[in-house]
Amino acid sequence: MSENNFVKQESSIEEKELNPMSGWLALIIGILFIISPTLGVGTLIAYDNPIFLVISIILFIVAIFMFCGLKIVNPNESVVFVLFGKYYGTLKKPGFFFVNPFVSAINPTYESQVTKLSKTGEKDSDDESKTSNTKKVSLKAMTLNNQKQKVNDELGNPIIIGTIVIWKVVNPTKAVFNVENYKTFLSIQCDSTIRNVARLYPYDSEDTEDHREKSLRGSSQEIADRLKEELQKRVEVAGIEVEEVRITHLSYAPEIAAAMLQRQQAEAIIAARKKIVEGAVGMVEMALNSLSEKEVVELDDERKAAMVSNLLVVLCGNKDAQPIVNSGSIY
Repeated sequence: MSENNFVKQESSIEEKELNPMSGWLALIIGILFIISPTLGVGTLIAYDNPIFLVISIILFIVAIFMFCGLKIVNPNESVVFVLFGKYYGTLKKPGFFFVNPFVSAINPTYESQVTKLSKTGEKDSDDESKTSNTKKVSLKAMTLNNQKQKVNDELGNPIIIGTIVIWKVVNPTKAVFNVENYKTFLSIQCDSTIRNVARLYPYDSEDTEDHREKSLRGSSQEIADRLKEELQKRVEVAGIEVEEVRITHLSYAPEIAAAMLQRQQAEAIIAARKKIVEGAVGMVEMALNSLSEKEVVELDDERKAAMVSNLLVVLCGNKDAQPIVNSGSIY
């Protein structure tokens, strides 16, 4: 067997959902077993028979183990059990149950938090501690507020981008056994996905009538769908379902922000001037055609050129025109 096939078989653990006994029944049986030593001592005194005492002690020990097997599972929670180092099963149904008292729950996020606390003595944020203070794996929809990071767009411009991810665990067995810490794994894969997608699009683009280029700022829905699709492929191995990915912050890096602002202003001025010139040319053409059709005045080429020049100066100028009275002739 090749090494690749061996690794594949070791990592492919199929989820086995448990159907345990009701915890209330086990609790009643355990209470009866706890009461039995009292009856055993009374029987020993009455009949002077040590067998009843031995049986009572055994029942008392069994009751203790039964109490250790009682588990409470809240809605949208699950517990992954291992038995002496081997996968035992996953409990997903909410309720009060009795499972094998020798099994132990496993949750890598809880274990990593305990390890970090023992090394640094500092607690994590409140949101993380609320979801990681137990060995149960939460199946609720959770939010990952990814930190802002500096990446490069398609043109190589450095930009600052931040995202938010709505996700949940759909396969607790994969989340526990396939990766070391599924929350850290999701965060790292999110960083990698953002960097990979951002380099495929420019920060901004100038739309024209013939061509509309997709950009990070203008195509927000398409970028969000692309991020979700790629991130889902990356975290599939961890049993995580990505529900939504949205960009929460998008800006140029500080070192080029001022230059890009000037560029945007220049592009806006050029676009505005272009519209003004197009409108002025149309107005001059309309004026010449109207004068010619109504035969108000006959203009030769030189006078038409002078009139066109004067009208364009008046219409395209950014200051009010100063009227000049011409009492002579242009010849």
